[in-house]
Amino acid sequence: MNLLLFTFMLSLVVSFLLILIWFLQPSLTNYEREKLTSFECGFDPMGNARTPFSLRFFLLAVIFLVFDIEIVLLLPMPILYKFSPIHMILPILLFLLILLAGTAHEYNEGSLDWSH
Repeated sequence: MNLLLFTFMLSLVVSFLLILIWFLQPSLTNYEREKLTSFECGFDPMGNARTPFSLRFFLLAVIFLVFDIEIVLLLPMPILYKFSPIHMILPILLFLLILLAGTAHEYNEGSLDWSH
């Protein structure tokens, strides 16, 4: 019982001391405004919130999602091909053809060209 009481009292004293130290320290108000803001992926957090969003970032996100889903759908293909090779050739080839056509369309549209 004494050990439990000692532990409880010690935790109260340490907590009180930490709160007291926090209250007694000088307030840090001279920081720069940008140091106190969160990091926003290269966007200026102090600017206008209604600035137009670059479509290149949106296209990059959409392309990333498309390729991510492609990977999820392509990874189980060898396992499925092992169980039924005859029935899986046409769906695999059709899926890869759709992916190739989509990539060619993105390339012709200029979505993959980041030099401009």
